Amino acid sequence: MKDEEVESTNGDESSDLDMVTVFQSAGNASEMEAMSVKGLLDAAGIFAMIVGDPRFPNLPEEVRVAREHVTQAKRVIADAITAGPAAAAEAEQAGETKS
Repeated sequence: MKDEEVESTNGDESSDLDMVTVFQSAGNASEMEAMSVKGLLDAAGIFAMIVGDPRFPNLPEEVRVAREHVTQAKRVIADAITAGPAAAAEAEQAGETKS
């Protein structure tokens, strides 16, 4: 067997592992927004990564998740937007009282 054939039989070529953008933000607050969304997804048990360069705020910051988690991630983000900042403050306060 050739080396290329060995590599292709040992690796996972699943497209489910592809990273897909689920949130995008640009402007002065884009880095903070992306970090907030990443934190939200991490708290929900969804691995997320931020792609962007904070040195260039005119370029978008993107939050990406594995393709297999896109639907769940979008649902978590939509629920957080619907709940609004008041729910975030309430959740933070509830977390502080447990400690």
